[in-house]
Amino acid sequence: MDLNLTPEELTFRDEVRAFLRDKLPEHLSRQVAAGLHLSKADTEAWHAILNERGWLAAHWPVAHGGTGWSPVQKYIFELECAIAHAPRILAFGLSMLGPVLIKYGSEAQKARWLPRILNGSDWWCQGYSEPGAGSDLASLKTTAVRDGDHYVVNGQKTWTTLAQHANMIFCLVRTDPAAKKQSGISFLLIDMKSAGVELRPIIMLDRSHQINEVFLTDVRVPVENLVGEENRGWDCAKYLLTYERTNIAGVGHSVAALDKLVQAAASVRRNGRALIADPAFATRLARVEIELENMKTTNLRVVAAAAAGEAPGAESSMLKIRGSQIQQDLASLLRRAMGPHARPFIAEAMHDGYERVLPGPAAARTAAASYFNYRKHSIYGGSNEIQRNIISKTILGL
Repeated sequence: MDLNLTPEELTFRDEVRAFLRDKLPEHLSRQVAAGLHLSKADTEAWHAILNERGWLAAHWPVAHGGTGWSPVQKYIFELECAIAHAPRILAFGLSMLGPVLIKYGSEAQKARWLPRILNGSDWWCQGYSEPGAGSDLASLKTTAVRDGDHYVVNGQKTWTTLAQHANMIFCLVRTDPAAKKQSGISFLLIDMKSAGVELRPIIMLDRSHQINEVFLTDVRVPVENLVGEENRGWDCAKYLLTYERTNIAGVGHSVAALDKLVQAAASVRRNGRALIADPAFATRLARVEIELENMKTTNLRVVAAAAAGEAPGAESSMLKIRGSQIQQDLASLLRRAMGPHARPFIAEAMHDGYERVLPGPAAARTAAASYFNYRKHSIYGGSNEIQRNIISKTILGL
């Protein structure tokens, strides 16, 4: 730990460590440490364990099931979970929709949806991106036309992560086609079992099924599922994205990845010495470690602002840029460290059980897949180019 912790904070850290030691299933920790794919059941099991302890929604207000932790406690919890190789908490319901409902939702919506997020009754996915509306999200074309007590929704969403598991989707839809781009957009909650919802998988190069296309044809959505005001959904969208971008940074997981990289580099020998002693490699490793230390400080500032009731601002864009770059650098260095052992790629090796029969260092088994997978981190959640524009306007006034 790189903070000067108070005695109370040290006690809390020990409590978190004891909880992880006693309650984190070994098979889940092993899968996460190896970089393997987790199943829906794996994620749900870990969520249930955290929810039973009351630690699932650490950043929610206590009144809605949150913990009341200080910024440092949240930092400690996330860091210790990452170091222990706990599964990452699925963000869609807990870290994205939850804060939006708490800020913009009606009392009836909070009472209905928030408990279902916590107890696992609903698995949410995100209906933002469309063909032609990715980083330029305000160009979205999906429409919602009011018809009595319902909206009739037509359009297409794409890159919808884990939608094959979801029973609900939160969507941005255009309710006023004549308005300017950022105006006339509304935020709707849609049941994936509704008539007219069609899901088509997008199979990636590693043959995994993580993303999807969602087609919406004359889907009827109750007006009560509108979050916030009609035509003011862009406010919800921006608020949600600041939380998504902060989550993408994944400070704790980069700390765990750095530790894995250091161990791997110390075990690999090049020219008769450990790779970590090679000046060129050590320089690159030191550079990414310094960047990570700087990001930790910014992350604490964002967490502190959120604890004070503020939405993350341009700092979330900074975290998204640096966080995605650091994750890519760490994956690249691990692939380099593994050398020729990282060349083979076997899709089945990304699943539990198969990796034990593969030759070579354990870190090599998923090094190539992780390297290529992390290329997306600088694109989704708003590309890094878009984040630089946000920073230049918000901070520099350009």
